[in-house]
Amino acid sequence: MDWKPHARRLAEEVADPVSRWRPLIAETARHELVPRWWSRSQGGWVLHNGAADPGAWSRAVYSDRTLVTRVGPLHADHAEPGRTATGPATSSSTLPSLVIQMYRHGRLYPGADLLDVATGSGYGTALAARLLGDRHVTAIDVDPYLTEAARDRLDRMGLHPGLITGDATGPLPGDYDRIVSMVSVWPVPASWLSALRPGGRLVTTIANTSIVLTAWKTDDGRAVGKVEPDWAGFMSTRHGADCPPGPGDRFDAVKDADGDSVTRGRYPVVNLSDAWELRSMLELAAPGVQTYYRQDGEQRTAWLLHQDGSWARATARFIDPPDVHQGGPRQLWDVLERIRHRQNTEGGLPLHGSRVEITPDGACHLSRGRWTATIS
Repeated sequence: MDWKPHARRLAEEVADPVSRWRPLIAETARHELVPRWWSRSQGGWVLHNGAADPGAWSRAVYSDRTLVTRVGPLHADHAEPGRTATGPATSSSTLPSLVIQMYRHGRLYPGADLLDVATGSGYGTALAARLLGDRHVTAIDVDPYLTEAARDRLDRMGLHPGLITGDATGPLPGDYDRIVSMVSVWPVPASWLSALRPGGRLVTTIANTSIVLTAWKTDDGRAVGKVEPDWAGFMSTRHGADCPPGPGDRFDAVKDADGDSVTRGRYPVVNLSDAWELRSMLELAAPGVQTYYRQDGEQRTAWLLHQDGSWARATARFIDPPDVHQGGPRQLWDVLERIRHRQNTEGGLPLHGSRVEITPDGACHLSRGRWTATIS
């Protein structure tokens, strides 16, 4: 594959002409790091083998898109031709613009020692190693195959950063000036603050939200910063070969069930997957809630499920007030409506731009005006 023209085009798309990242993207052969990937289709995931279709390969890897490389416990590299898969995505090569966005939040500088959390395909690690130098970059992933494959592929590209197999939420080797995570967490692991040098900077996203959190390490072991006026979404950390099961296995049981409470909602049904700030605020209010949405013509239906047994279903035609069924110990739709009422009353929500204080145990205390929330 004559990949360099494609890499230059990608660099021009995702980085400004004066950006120090533009030449690094143009010099990085992303196709060597993503030889196979999965794409979502109706009913599951379809396997793509780059070598079998070089044109499709170049279009996929040199576009600004995330390429899923692992579904459940099955990596695309290990799947048989024609194989389909079902389950959640568990690893990917993140879209290049988001990788750069996270590194920019990290305020990387020459000589900084970086811990890159979640190696994935190794693409972000490659860009960081080109910027900072091999000896200043360490990447960690829980999956031994990912770190092994990334090491081999980066070696062939002439890049030799440190690669560690391990659970990034546990104890970390070494200490660092910067920790940038390409996986989401809840809460921030205490080990990250222990491994971050005083004056160092942490960048991460919070699980099941669009929150990009940045903070500077203080001399007393805390970190202070803010929720950036920015949005990003990453897979959540896992501690084994697959993601733990969530409340989704109860979805069929409550999908059409009559609720213990049946009311008329105040606001139209919304697809929370597209309403990032609402979704983030709901997660802070009811951590672990899962959302589902379906639209049939003008009829919209949304479901909320939680591990504690709470559930809600709201159905309405277009923007009409919905009929709401709820069950379990909490009224989840009422929680969402209170957030939406605040948004309408105040003209916005207080989350993005809020102040953050992270205590040594990893708990994140958010505040803006009279609003407070804790991620712990």
